[in-house]
Amino acid sequence: MSENTWETIVEGVRSTAQSMHAAREAGLSLSRSLTQTSAKCIRHIHRRQWTQARALLEDAKALSKQARVALEPYPEILHAGFLHDAEKEMVEAAAVMAIVQKEPYPTPEDLGAFPMSYLNGMGEASSECRRFVLDEIRQGRPEEAERILGHMEAIYEELITFDYSDAMTCGLRRTCDALRAVLERTRSDLTTTASQMELVRELRATRESLER
Repeated sequence: MSENTWETIVEGVRSTAQSMHAAREAGLSLSRSLTQTSAKCIRHIHRRQWTQARALLEDAKALSKQARVALEPYPEILHAGFLHDAEKEMVEAAAVMAIVQKEPYPTPEDLGAFPMSYLNGMGEASSECRRFVLDEIRQGRPEEAERILGHMEAIYEELITFDYSDAMTCGLRRTCDALRAVLERTRSDLTTTASQMELVRELRATRESLER
């Protein structure tokens, strides 16, 4: 049986540490690119530039896969958090596009995302949809605004059922708390608009009856 010296043990650990460092650096770089690409995708979605948004989403999915491959040999790095945050942005972009375009929700498998990255991303997507609700209100399309709000509320109602520790859900409770406040403001805005529209209709009907 060969005897391991302290020097040989350290050299073995050093080699592993160097490989871990290289994987972490690659994962960080890919995660940053994933975050930036997803943010660009969301900007194109808000501009309703669907072709560009879809292309960027595909780029984001490819980056996510590359990051995971780079980090998979080292689970302690894979689950460190930076890839989780980047994946949330990708899920948010995909979900917002699906809701606005009246498409099925993307699944974690569709996106190659971790379960908790997916849930938090869906929560953030729901909050992001408030902007579309307000756009539809301004355009005089309350039915479409109501449809989008319905999706927002449905997502929230399911997310709050994941009553596990924050350490496991990566802060899902905070995501839900923020979303609840967004939902309350959005529902209030939509209710106020509906009341104003009803008042306008009543005033118009009164004026028309007086002009007869």
